[in-house]
Amino acid sequence: MSKLPNLSGKDVAKKLEKIDFVFVRQSGSHMILRREKPSKMTVTIPDHKELKRGTLKNILRQVGISVDEFLKL
Repeated sequence: MSKLPNLSGKDVAKKLEKIDFVFVRQSGSHMILRREKPSKMTVTIPDHKELKRGTLKNILRQVGISVDEFLKL
């Protein structure tokens, strides 16, 4: 398992858009992304300059991809 990189919320959102997530709206400092297929899913990403590694790990767990798969995006 690879080490999690330091990424901003916008960088994470751009990578998730490659796997069919679409930016829906922003509520304060949180971006809401949604995916319709294969299963309907909504993910909230903080729009911070640098996400904490635990936060990024939880986002990846919600989406259902590993760190290695995420880094290949």
